[in-house]
Amino acid sequence: MSQHDDTAAAVAAIPEWFHSIDVGNDVVTPGHKSTAQLTNELENLKLGDLTGLAVLDIGASDGYFSFAAEERGASRVVALDYFTWCSDPVLRALDWRESKALGCLPATERPGLWRPDTKPGKAPFDTARRLRSSRVEDVVENFMKIDLNVLGMFDVVLFLGVLYHLEDPFSSLQRLARLTRGVAYIETAGIVVAGQDDQLLAEFYPGPELADDYTNWWAPSLPALEGMCRAAGFRRTVRLAVPSPQSPRQGIERCRLTICAEK
Repeated sequence: MSQHDDTAAAVAAIPEWFHSIDVGNDVVTPGHKSTAQLTNELENLKLGDLTGLAVLDIGASDGYFSFAAEERGASRVVALDYFTWCSDPVLRALDWRESKALGCLPATERPGLWRPDTKPGKAPFDTARRLRSSRVEDVVENFMKIDLNVLGMFDVVLFLGVLYHLEDPFSSLQRLARLTRGVAYIETAGIVVAGQDDQLLAEFYPGPELADDYTNWWAPSLPALEGMCRAAGFRRTVRLAVPSPQSPRQGIERCRLTICAEK
């Protein structure tokens, strides 16, 4: 077999990919998020040169942004995840489809969904890291429970697509500030409320209201996100992406927010 065939076979052995990652030998993983989507998200961050910096990627999933930081010269990159890595991606996708069809969460936890012992959801990250000959470190821990003193501090922290999955977003930003020596990049679901552009607001989702996903809890307005960051311990924030509303509903429009929070 050629190197291309070997790489393609390794990628094909993984049943679920979330990120589309270039793993070499003209092979890109078949992620739910396309190359174009991820490229746009990466460009919105305006990361620049990371030479000599220590980077932490919280909620790393398949590792696209971890590897991107490594490519930009970071001296150390740590990928941290728990929910994705410790659950079975096939059963997780099945649960999501069934919950959407039923309009409620499954009555009982699906046997085999949570497997912290074998970490089936980490296989995409491990495979991509191996194929890329990457030096990215991995930490399998719950961000809201890990001892931050053990984890240490980082020059750059990526907090992308995580905030709205957390029941207590403000506490998560306080923990984020404790880890950040330089800057934290935060990307999250957000809201724009007509006529309330300067108000510090947040929408709460007790069910599947946001993207038919029961793991989504909160979406702040841009002023609310910035205010929470300052109250959590960041000195100032820089807006990186202008809100782009996705679905108007009773005066509230959903969007994605991207900011840089500086210590």
